[in-house]
Amino acid sequence: MSTEKTSPSRRGGDGTEGRPGRRTPLIVAAVAIVAALGVTAAVGLGGDDTKDTSSGFVQIEGGTAEKARAATVLDRPFTKPDLVLTDTKGESYDLRERTKGKPTLIYFGYTNCPDVCPLTMSNIAIAKKQLPKADQEKLQVVFVTTDPERDTAASLAKWLPAAGDPSFTGLTGDFAKIQAGARSIGIGIDPPKKEDDGTVVSMHGAQVVAFSPTTDQGYVLYGEDATVDDYAKDLPKIIKGENP
Repeated sequence: MSTEKTSPSRRGGDGTEGRPGRRTPLIVAAVAIVAALGVTAAVGLGGDDTKDTSSGFVQIEGGTAEKARAATVLDRPFTKPDLVLTDTKGESYDLRERTKGKPTLIYFGYTNCPDVCPLTMSNIAIAKKQLPKADQEKLQVVFVTTDPERDTAASLAKWLPAAGDPSFTGLTGDFAKIQAGARSIGIGIDPPKKEDDGTVVSMHGAQVVAFSPTTDQGYVLYGEDATVDDYAKDLPKIIKGENP
């Protein structure tokens, strides 16, 4: 989880400019959940089970591990959140129904985020553009705001294409519903808090969860350090429902 303090004048969905606030790294809630679930480097959950130590993959052999991999494959995948929210067109969006049978990346963040959120969207967008056209059309990327009071459908519609890609889906709605949906896939978020000096403190997990088109289960988790190359390498397999 990360905590970010933002000023009302910071650039966000309204396009205003401001200085970035303080950012303090905290222990990510999802990491504890992943540890409890159990993590494997090459478990077949609907794809191949070949071990690969190239490009940052972990190899578990005799209790030793090499370089950390960008993708964490879960022994027990997450069920897709049961969320019905509002999209950037102001229309109702049933997450499970609209993404059923489609490779889907889900991320919880907010438009006033100074660094991690726009970087994550940008990395995924750049990697997506490297896919064949047919695969680009299959991939669903869903950005769910953790700050629905400020992130209206209109502000998401303005911010998301600039930070990521026009094809990305932005969702807003009731915070309690969003929080429950995030927690269901191991991501902790807290309500944005306005302090006496006018700054807004927001805490949210920064993980991307990939859902398989064959099972609609979230079996791959990426941390905030995942790069364009990491996504570019893994997306072709995720689109096929295979393990990266």
